[in-house]
Amino acid sequence: YQTLTEASPVGVFRTNANGYTTYVNPRWCQLSGLPAEEAQGDGWLRAVHVEDREKLSRGWKESSEAHKDSIAEYRFVRPDGTIVWVMGQAVPELDAMNQILGYIGTITDITDRKRAEETGRLLSHTMEGISEIATITDLEDRLTFVNEAFVRTYGYDRSEVLGRHVGFLWSPNNPAGLLNEILRQSRTGSWKGEILNLTKDGREFPLSLHTSQVRDEHGTTIGLVGISEDITARKQLEAQLHQAQKMEAIGRLAGGVAHDFNNMIGVILGYAKLIENHLNPLDPLHRNVQAIASAAERSANLTKQLLAFARKQVIAPVPLNLNESLSLLQKMLMRLIGEDIALTLLPSDHLWNIKIDPTQVDQILANLATNARDAIDDVGTITIETANISIDQSVLKEHPEFTPGEYVVLAFSDTGKGMDKTTQERIFEPFFTTKEEGRGTGLGLATVFGIVKQNNGFIHVYSEPGQGSTFKIYLPRFYGEAEAPTEGREEVPLKGTETVLVVEDEEQLLELSCAALEMFGYTVLSAKSPGEAILLSERTEKIDLLVTDVVMPGMNGKELKERLDTMRPGMKTIFMSGYTADVVANRGILNEGVFFLQKPFTPQALAKKVREVLNG
Repeated sequence: YQTLTEASPVGVFRTNANGYTTYVNPRWCQLSGLPAEEAQGDGWLRAVHVEDREKLSRGWKESSEAHKDSIAEYRFVRPDGTIVWVMGQAVPELDAMNQILGYIGTITDITDRKRAEETGRLLSHTMEGISEIATITDLEDRLTFVNEAFVRTYGYDRSEVLGRHVGFLWSPNNPAGLLNEILRQSRTGSWKGEILNLTKDGREFPLSLHTSQVRDEHGTTIGLVGISEDITARKQLEAQLHQAQKMEAIGRLAGGVAHDFNNMIGVILGYAKLIENHLNPLDPLHRNVQAIASAAERSANLTKQLLAFARKQVIAPVPLNLNESLSLLQKMLMRLIGEDIALTLLPSDHLWNIKIDPTQVDQILANLATNARDAIDDVGTITIETANISIDQSVLKEHPEFTPGEYVVLAFSDTGKGMDKTTQERIFEPFFTTKEEGRGTGLGLATVFGIVKQNNGFIHVYSEPGQGSTFKIYLPRFYGEAEAPTEGREEVPLKGTETVLVVEDEEQLLELSCAALEMFGYTVLSAKSPGEAILLSERTEKIDLLVTDVVMPGMNGKELKERLDTMRPGMKTIFMSGYTADVVANRGILNEGVFFLQKPFTPQALAKKVREVLNG
């Protein structure tokens, strides 16, 4: 017996009937750091951690008095300060009369286990406190731990998921075989990437996931740990950035060609209209010239839509009330959608004002109405609603593209065929269309998107296949009085006898503009450059109006106006340009009270603008 205890890999001790130690083996001394002679009696307690002594002594006394087995976990503190966790177990030794003779027991080193438990507690506490989703699975891929972030994100209680295979969280829209590949790679190393999972209510959302192995104290893999993060907001921001970059590219393209394209279209459209005015309507050529003018107008509109999408069209915002605008546009919309589709207006009381170019309201409603009409088979209903809304930070979690503030909402709903998610993600892309060839350019909704963004608003779409669609447009509230809209201004007479100085560096446009104004009775002075215009002004007694291009070599239109104002203080000015809004704005032209004519324009449009300005 003595030989066995001396060689035992566990600590061995014996006590008398009173519980006082009478023997400890070498392993006991090694674990406690206490020599055998100092462990006799109750001296062994000196090796026990001060925080464990009272509890251990009390438990030992209770077991001795009751003649019961004793088991306890406690700490030894060696002379060098090292702490050793042990588990002590003791059983009573009885004589033939069943009287207690003493105790014999063992102590086992459990330091590694205690460290692992402490590490586990710290890990659990840490994983509970992090914002990322943390999970641990066993080797059969069943969940053994989920943190609070998991519960918040997925909507499950822990009792509903622990013990279940991780596959129940998996979205079927992930690539085939990806789950098995993740598990395979994780068992031999780690995996990092993006996946799609499902919440308790079936909502699909994207996550970034990083997995690694969980090992025991021997380095054996006993499970997998996964740290993941809901990246829904990040994906939405990436999509917005991608859309913004795409819009910027389209804007650069449109802006790059707009000036030259508008000038060329202006020449074609202008001369076609001049010829049309000189032809008898019964002349066979009259119809041909009308076709040329119509094609030119469609081309000009295409450029205008591109510039609207790119937020580069020249605008003149004014304060207005959307309810009043809708009331005036109701007849136009009814003609556009046809008799088979009912139009319902639901204006909100006490609607706030907004500030926007009235022609842009026309564009928004016309494009949405056309889109809704084409989505409705046979008969249906279009409903237009307005409302005031205040958006705060709480809305941003679901709609990060929104901006807090006060807005007027224009909700445009139809009972058409609706759209799936894939279509909704692309509807605002320029040239994207689901219509058959020849029935649309794919710029209608892109135009709406650009106009809304140009006015610091945002747009949201609600739609499901077979359930129709609702477009909600949010435009910032304007704190000021609205201008009273007019259903139709009085017809402006186009003819006049005043003297007009036209300055244009494009020779064909110069000739066209002069011919048009002469046709309407004006005396016209033409100049191919600002320098030539200044010379004409010095030699001419009376000039009532300056019509000038904005961007010209040597001197721009604004600088020319300022130069001529010193010579002719009362002379009025109209600026014209085929450039985009940002280019024109950089020349200081888009200030309030400045008269501007966007190229291309018809002779009638030029004459009308001239007459309006001269009439004051």
